[in-house]
Amino acid sequence: MSVEIKEVKSKSDLKKFIQFGIDLYKDNPYFVPPMIMDEIETYSHKKNPAYENADDKIFLAYKNGHIAGRIVGINNKLANKKWGTNNLRFSWFETIDDYEVTKALFDAVLDWAKELGMDTITGPHGFCDLDPQGLLVEGFDQMATIASFYNHSYVKDLVERYGFIKDVDYVEYLSTPPYETGMPQKLIDTTEWIKKRYNYRILDYKTTKEYKARGNEIFELLEESFEQNYGTVPLTKKQVDYYVKKYIGFIHPELIKVVVDEHDTMIGFMITMPSLTKAYRKANGHMFPFGMFHLLKAIKTYETLDFYFAGVKKDYRGKGVDLLMVVEIVKSAMKLGFKNAESNQELELNSKVQAEWKFFNPVMHKRRRIYKLQIEG
Repeated sequence: MSVEIKEVKSKSDLKKFIQFGIDLYKDNPYFVPPMIMDEIETYSHKKNPAYENADDKIFLAYKNGHIAGRIVGINNKLANKKWGTNNLRFSWFETIDDYEVTKALFDAVLDWAKELGMDTITGPHGFCDLDPQGLLVEGFDQMATIASFYNHSYVKDLVERYGFIKDVDYVEYLSTPPYETGMPQKLIDTTEWIKKRYNYRILDYKTTKEYKARGNEIFELLEESFEQNYGTVPLTKKQVDYYVKKYIGFIHPELIKVVVDEHDTMIGFMITMPSLTKAYRKANGHMFPFGMFHLLKAIKTYETLDFYFAGVKKDYRGKGVDLLMVVEIVKSAMKLGFKNAESNQELELNSKVQAEWKFFNPVMHKRRRIYKLQIEG
């Protein structure tokens, strides 16, 4: 039977779209189900401010009367304006191991891209850089984090068979604090010299509320730090306010590191938090009635530390700010008893960041890929 493509326009179809992305991995021990309420919010034009500058089309694929795949096409106008491109993004792509389904889904996105006059299609990446991105191509036996996609190993072959080629790769590292050897004295001496030489100061706020009050500064610095990185999308004021409220409010104050200069100007920040991976798996997509309990427990369980955001002001790069934050975070991780740390995604050629972790036994254990398709005629 041929594949039927249906565009998602109703709430009931959206719920089917989200649930398919969970059901496809129900027996997989490495998949981390997203919270269904968060997924619904992502596609809400009223709640997600990204829709002010982006359009999307959401598709479901049916085969033999059953949902067999899904995909989202995204026309991000800010990204195209920034980079001078005519590019359509794809994301949230899931399918059974069936090329016919894959082709039907990408054909639907390609048809829309041609209708819009696009030159290329890239993905998977979402509305902005704070959405999950990258197709997993290595590390299928490693647990995903809540900030990333997981996919079956066969998906890579299906995507490449359609004609997509590698555009860029991200790598992820697992590190361990130096409990046995202790923090290298060379690092401690170096960071003390950096603080005295440049008159840097690490904020020592006792409550997350105090950091939240500087949330807009954090995201403005994030924007500046990643401005020229691959595919980055400018955040609007509404998006900044949205993410400050969504992310900053419940993070342990010892797991946020902010560096300021002698004028109290923020010149660097690093945000980490205890892994919520196991809590999300136990919740299985549902915040209530027990999902919230698992999350609150996980926030106080110091086993794996997840790195999320970090940034350094342009004029202060190469002056030790990033190293200072790494050392301070490791000190806090050791104080709280974390066993290991997940880097989350780093561009594969970002040797400067990777060099800063060489003292902490880094093991590259996952690789993700953004693919690109040139549209013919």
